[in-house]
Amino acid sequence: MIVRSLEDVIGTEREVRGPTWTSRRLVLAREKAGFSVNDTVVHAGAEIKMWYANHIEAVYVIEGRGELVDDETGAKHHLEPGMMYLVDGHERHTLRAHTEFRAVCVFNPPLTGGEVHDDNGVFPLLSEEDE
Repeated sequence: MIVRSLEDVIGTEREVRGPTWTSRRLVLAREKAGFSVNDTVVHAGAEIKMWYANHIEAVYVIEGRGELVDDETGAKHHLEPGMMYLVDGHERHTLRAHTEFRAVCVFNPPLTGGEVHDDNGVFPLLSEEDE
């Protein structure tokens, strides 16, 4: 059994920063759970284009307001606490944070820890040996 607090992660190698976001990696591939869990904060005013070509992601909003755009269909969805979305078809999408935005994100396959979005908004598919 693993018990870990957000405070245990902040300031360690499990806290990964991008230019517009901070991801606290609570559960990683090394825990052998079959998924990873992140507590992610997106800065107010940020617009992030993503394409999880290698992953499925579930997102549960816990703080802030934003908008999710399906870049393939143009559909827009208002996001607020208590809402979730699932990127299960590898859709290209854009997240716009109207305020500071915080969410719990679950990835399958699991992240190994150091992933950041590439120029296409993709997280590379890494194994523990790649880290």
